[in-house]
Amino acid sequence: MNSFAARVIEWQQTSGRHDLPWQRTRDAYRIWLSEIMLQQTQVSAVVPYYARFLARFPDIASLAAAPEDNVLALWSGLGYYARARNLHSAARTIVDRHAGAFPRAFDDIVSLPGIGRSTAGAIAVFAFGARQPILDGNVKRVFARAFGIAGFPGEKKIETAMWGHAEALLPPGDVEAYTQGLMDLGAGLCTRSRPRCERCPLQDDCVALRENRIAELPAPRPKKPLPQKSTVMLILQRDREVLLEKRPAPGIWGGLWSFPEIADMDDAAGVLRIRFGAEVMAEGALPDVHHGFTHYALTITPALLRVTSLERRTHSPGHVWLTPADAINAAIPAPVREILRRLDRG
Repeated sequence: MNSFAARVIEWQQTSGRHDLPWQRTRDAYRIWLSEIMLQQTQVSAVVPYYARFLARFPDIASLAAAPEDNVLALWSGLGYYARARNLHSAARTIVDRHAGAFPRAFDDIVSLPGIGRSTAGAIAVFAFGARQPILDGNVKRVFARAFGIAGFPGEKKIETAMWGHAEALLPPGDVEAYTQGLMDLGAGLCTRSRPRCERCPLQDDCVALRENRIAELPAPRPKKPLPQKSTVMLILQRDREVLLEKRPAPGIWGGLWSFPEIADMDDAAGVLRIRFGAEVMAEGALPDVHHGFTHYALTITPALLRVTSLERRTHSPGHVWLTPADAINAAIPAPVREILRRLDRG
């Protein structure tokens, strides 16, 4: 076994994480769910969602049979909702093509919706004891520093070079401890800021530590001005209820329930008359809500409108009237929940 892998394994066995809810199991469903939830999300945020999700959907069959709204409602607040839609779609694929049993073959795993090479590798390792490399964000950071790999890891040639390291360093045995160890090092010691190098098992050979390049490795995503966007959310109020409409998928917040949106308040009356057959009376606006996405920042202006007359079309599928207290528990984006909480308090 190479020295790198041996040190990672030894460290993991004595100092790594061993009591996470999805550890000490070979249940591919639980491992898959944890890997999807952990994509771009910290363990501390995932743990309560993971428990609630399993309580509602304890196996693949129950997830596949559930309406998408129920799945998205449990995911609400965790973000990156395409993960939930893909999870649901993959569960149905497993039921249809694999008789409800999570596939063991790597090619079958990686072909499921929402599962890339690294996630498939982690599932194969932890559920089936397979010998597969991984390369998630934490592992990229460990490799960049340990081997002095310059450049942004998201760049194709840099990522390809890192996959080369991931494959070459894979030990012949103890792959589970090695894989978990890489994850634990990135999450607990080799962190983005203030890494604890003095406790790292790789410190003796770490290029970044030796050359004082820890702060510069891995290279950050090349900076571009973050686009600023704005929208007006129409809070249509009637008999202590508000109107929500289902957003189309794919897209931002696809499949979630949200308030109707327009680009400019000047268009509100005409849009509401045409889209909903609604006549309204303005009741002011709540404070703006600011929400950040990966690729842009969004400013939301919530406009309060009292419905004075209404045609039946807002009772059609894709629209629902709920009290703010009930709407908070629906499958809604985080900014919509923030607005509803303000309304509920008011």
